[in-house]
Amino acid sequence: MSGPSSSRPASPRPAARGSARPWRDALVAVVAGFAVMAAVAAAGLACAGATGLPGGAFPRVLAAVVVMAAGGTVEVTGGAGFLAEADASLSVLPLSVSLAGALTAGALFLRPLHNRAVARPGELLARAAPLVLLWLLALTGAALLARQTFGIAPGDSPVADLGELLDASPTVGFRAALPATLGFGLLWILGLLLIALLVSRRAPLPAGLVRFHTAVRPAAFATVALLLAYVVLGIGVALVVAATQGHADRTFAVILLGLPNLAWPALTLGFGGAWEGKAEGPFGLPVPRLLDEVLRGPDLSRVDVASLAEHDSRAWWLVAVAAVALLGTGFLAAVRSPAGVRAWQHALHLGVALALATLTVCLLAGVQARFGLSLLGIGDAGGLGGRAELRPVLWRNVGLALLWGALAGFLGALAARPVHRRGLVEQRPEPPDPPAAAGG
Repeated sequence: MSGPSSSRPASPRPAARGSARPWRDALVAVVAGFAVMAAVAAAGLACAGATGLPGGAFPRVLAAVVVMAAGGTVEVTGGAGFLAEADASLSVLPLSVSLAGALTAGALFLRPLHNRAVARPGELLARAAPLVLLWLLALTGAALLARQTFGIAPGDSPVADLGELLDASPTVGFRAALPATLGFGLLWILGLLLIALLVSRRAPLPAGLVRFHTAVRPAAFATVALLLAYVVLGIGVALVVAATQGHADRTFAVILLGLPNLAWPALTLGFGGAWEGKAEGPFGLPVPRLLDEVLRGPDLSRVDVASLAEHDSRAWWLVAVAAVALLGTGFLAAVRSPAGVRAWQHALHLGVALALATLTVCLLAGVQARFGLSLLGIGDAGGLGGRAELRPVLWRNVGLALLWGALAGFLGALAARPVHRRGLVEQRPEPPDPPAAAGG
């Protein structure tokens, strides 16, 4: 009697434990993702000298960087009472911080799913929904913290004279726009989870999507590997620059805050793409001296390998590096594909993957910053106005990515023919060994 009755209360525990586990895993992924982003952003801001900001503003600036890294929107505000107003805008994604958080959260999201090849859609949704909800809650907390106002010293200017007379000093500040931050943050985390499932070969898919495995995952993995390789290459170049040309603190600030903002456009320039931009006033972009020289022309400047080479012929190395990297990407995609996939299919898959990746880079890596302080709505006061922007020539970049991705996929498939056969094994995994016969 006691045996059966004592076993009944234990039956709900596995179900309860199973329903709580996705929330626990999601909490770990969100906390780790935001912690890594905060650590990288704090280190970058410290190298940039932000620890000395007045009014204990460093935590709020740090929160603003994390918000922007997670896709949020930070508005710049300013003015001097009724005397002057600021015309300011800021649109930039600190991609080093974004990449660190994405790699951490994506890896922790996939970790519990590496047990099998097929999963029910409901199971994947039950894993993703808690992570998305907790991510947006954490982003809300960071957005509420990301607001600060600073006083500015305009020097010898009409604003300074009138401000001193009427006790109305000019100010500039920032604040996170919560609705836009949550909207773009939702797109950011959903895009991250989708890319994680597309790239990982060991993550399960719904049964109806397994047939797309060979068309999507090898090319997606190779394209992500290409982007990460450019970041690693950029770190190497930056370390050499820091060791040989000085300004190590500024170089490390760029590495920790915005290295992909330079490395990924360099990839597009290497295969023939172009960007447009301009830098004027006391503000500028934290970019190499060569790029700054091109951007400080009298008009909107076209940035491509040819325009860079006019100032420094070493810019042509971007073409050679891109050619080698794209061929390696095509080879990697072919090696990870089943042996039965034809060369033209490799070309199609990699061309589409690289075009989509380039479109994403163009949407994420652009920079637009503008600040002007006008006196009674007229002109720029105090010489504080400035503008810095860099935006892609979108269709040229995406079109060339499609073309060169297809060529790299085709050549990579030809190069991989003698060496790859593991794809056939991946498509038909060997069944587990049968249990040994009793007494055998």
